Amino acid sequence: MIVFDLKCGKDHVFEAYFADSATYEQQAEAGEIACPYCGDVKVAKAPMAPNIAVNNKARGEPAPAPEKVPARKPTPPEVAHAVGTLRRMRTYIEQNFDHVGESFPEEARKIHYGEAERRSIYGDATKEEVGELADEGIEIGEIPWVPRHDA
Repeated sequence: MIVFDLKCGKDHVFEAYFADSATYEQQAEAGEIACPYCGDVKVAKAPMAPNIAVNNKARGEPAPAPEKVPARKPTPPEVAHAVGTLRRMRTYIEQNFDHVGESFPEEARKIHYGEAERRSIYGDATKEEVGELADEGIEIGEIPWVPRHDA
């Protein structure tokens, strides 16, 4: 696994992880990497400081504590963009997936085990039910369900 600092055409810098450099090159050329702030797919590697390993053990010194980088608070435009993206996701899901409500865990199992038609579904599940589905190898996604703007 390799991490690169990437920069979009609007000068947003972000990190992205890849299996190797070739994977990065392939995805960048195909326009498959998008800026998480603005969605721009024209990205390039940003300058990075090299990560140099220091062997303090050989000198009998304890390893230095990792430097804590304070979390950057998102700007209001970044929050607005994220909320807008979540709203568009909600609309897309509501228009294109079957809503199965509280029957979600049961219906996900039926689909997984071939007892029901394979289709996209959404609904409700408790944390315990989500854990049980994961233990069974049933892949699901959890999406923050932002309130509607028109509600």
